[in-house]
Amino acid sequence: MKRRVVLGSLGSLGALALPAWGQFRVEISGVGATQMPVAIAEFRDEQKTGVAAIVRADLERSGQFKLIEAGSTPVTELSSPAFADWRTAQADALVGGSVTRLADGRLDVRFRLWDVVTGKDLGGESQVVVAEDIRLAAHRVADAIYQKLTGERGVFSTRLAYVTKAGRQYALRIADADGEGGQVAVTSPEPIISPAWAPDGRTVAYVSFHTGKPVVYLQDLATGSRLVLADFRGSNSAPAFSPDGRRVVVSLSREGGTQLFVINRDGSGLKRLAQSLAIDTEATFSADGSKIYFVSDRGGGPQIYRMPSEGGSAERVTFNSPYSVSPTLSPDGKSMAFVSRLDGAFKVCVMDLSNGGAVRVISDTVEDESPSFAPNGKLLVYATRSQGKDVLMTSTLDGRVKAKLVVTSADVREPAWGPFTR
Repeated sequence: MKRRVVLGSLGSLGALALPAWGQFRVEISGVGATQMPVAIAEFRDEQKTGVAAIVRADLERSGQFKLIEAGSTPVTELSSPAFADWRTAQADALVGGSVTRLADGRLDVRFRLWDVVTGKDLGGESQVVVAEDIRLAAHRVADAIYQKLTGERGVFSTRLAYVTKAGRQYALRIADADGEGGQVAVTSPEPIISPAWAPDGRTVAYVSFHTGKPVVYLQDLATGSRLVLADFRGSNSAPAFSPDGRRVVVSLSREGGTQLFVINRDGSGLKRLAQSLAIDTEATFSADGSKIYFVSDRGGGPQIYRMPSEGGSAERVTFNSPYSVSPTLSPDGKSMAFVSRLDGAFKVCVMDLSNGGAVRVISDTVEDESPSFAPNGKLLVYATRSQGKDVLMTSTLDGRVKAKLVVTSADVREPAWGPFTR
């Protein structure tokens, strides 16, 4: 399997609450097929917070918008824009706002959105946050703008889980959807892999090798408390939550080989899903919970199969390559992203499950791993290598607009996009 799994020596595992770590450099490339031109003006009194800059970066990364130069003159939520001037600048929409520090130190963040073409006020919002949450406030502004202009829910205020390796130290980190503001959840001198979000966004499952073999843990992100979910004889790996969050599918070798089991979130009710001599692993539930998609070598090489979530006969899903792994399903159940080996390169592909299984390659790199859908199904994040570094990449589903999230101090792998919970 492409996913790197190496038994480690005995080590220690720490659940930490450390300050924000590392700043990503975001490099956006490509042009979407259709993009709405929007101007994000400077907010009043935002010099120390950069709210407008964060909103611009969010909207550009989505691939849905073309940013129009807005100049340095602030536009507030109370302004009366000269729509003719903005139309001349070829903007279809305009955003203005303000950031005001209150007497208690909190920040009042406000914005307003205008339709430049019709001159219509599309409304605005305000939110009061502590200074530490100013980035979250900016992401929420971007979410609101995205929803007003596209009719779809934005994902900028959601979170990513990912694993970093700096020297000999591994860390599971939780960050904003743009990779910024990362907080350390777990550190270990031994590998950490396969983070997976619970649907409530409060718990992350992952695999750690700190005891000398892979063990599946559940970690409460608010308290740092950990539960050992699967520590059976042999290998315990590849956790994924059911849509209702009550069960987790895991890959265990406790009975010989590597097979799929489901287990209740409290560690009870272990059940084997299939009787097979093949290696079955990397399972994920369908959006409605009725099926499980997984990787198996039962046909001779690793391919993606599906079967009922309570177990039963399996059918093969992928045929585009002799090697296909790491399935992940879109929230609406209509698409599956996965990694295929094509002409010796490992690339992220997307299959249309609702229309004959057509497959398109969306990446232009050659060492891709671990794709994960955004909770609105409009973007993917995956791990790859670029210029000798392990980095994260986000992409639109057509592959036209990509954003490389690069941090210079560590390799970054194993991304998992969290649900709508903030």
